[in-house]
Amino acid sequence: MIQECNQLNKILKNINDLKGQTNSNLELLEMLKEEYDGELFSSIASSYSKLEQDYESLSVMLLLSSSYDPNNAIMEIHSGAGGTEACDWADMLYRMYLRYAEKKNYKVELLDYQALEEAGIKSVTFLIKGDYAYGYLKGEKGVHRLVRLSPFDSSNRRHTSFASVDVTPEVDQNIEIEIDEKDIRVDVYRSTGAGGQGVNTTDSAVRITHLPTGIVVTCQNERSQIQNKETALKVLKGKLYVLEEQKREQELASEKGEQRNIEFGSQIRSYVMHPYSMVKDHRTGCETSNVKAVLDGDLDLFIESNLRGESHGNTHG
Repeated sequence: MIQECNQLNKILKNINDLKGQTNSNLELLEMLKEEYDGELFSSIASSYSKLEQDYESLSVMLLLSSSYDPNNAIMEIHSGAGGTEACDWADMLYRMYLRYAEKKNYKVELLDYQALEEAGIKSVTFLIKGDYAYGYLKGEKGVHRLVRLSPFDSSNRRHTSFASVDVTPEVDQNIEIEIDEKDIRVDVYRSTGAGGQGVNTTDSAVRITHLPTGIVVTCQNERSQIQNKETALKVLKGKLYVLEEQKREQELASEKGEQRNIEFGSQIRSYVMHPYSMVKDHRTGCETSNVKAVLDGDLDLFIESNLRGESHGNTHG
């Protein structure tokens, strides 16, 4: 309740600030009618540009009205069809979301990292901490498709790779979700830390399988098996809580999304690097030719378009 009040107060403050600055500019414009001042006019024009950006940001934030939207986001990336290519693609997506989080001043906490010996990652789970992280990122759930000339193919042929992204809101660990010990299987394994990421490399990594639902969660970032189990149980509790809410509230079905196979035909977005450059979201038709910017974390175009529910073809260079 306190968190919700703080978030509402923040939105209200943004609205009042925007309103105050707009009224101030209108008053200054009235003054300019009586006596023109070039320097003041330039200042108002510059202010207008920022006001426009602030208005757009606020209008998008007001679309985040779900009870989970203000929460932190737990993201999972799994490589799909395509072998080493797909694992490298999963790693590229991981970097993309890290860059996005950095641009948003979000904090990232690594929960699990399964690397491939050759290149890339089999899977990664990480927590993105920040206001409305889940609200902004929930639309990233689905299969992402990459088309490029393979750096792993000696013949330099074009390859298509797939990776899936899952997004779950982080929920309060005190939520009323009971997990029966007989309903879970706990496996312990050796952590496979990635270079420089500080993941523990003892036999403390934990994988929990929830037998009734088939949900699997893993954690290896903590220093002890007990801590990893506690974190994994918290992630599992969050996933189960969402499932319970889905049963009671049909609108959450769209937020969790449809479960799909990681293969051709089920992608939500395509990233084409050859024979042309284009990133296209297949749900909204939104697209851009600046693939590099997108892979560097510039996702606002697609996130905002998806939140607004736009179904027309927005094209940006």
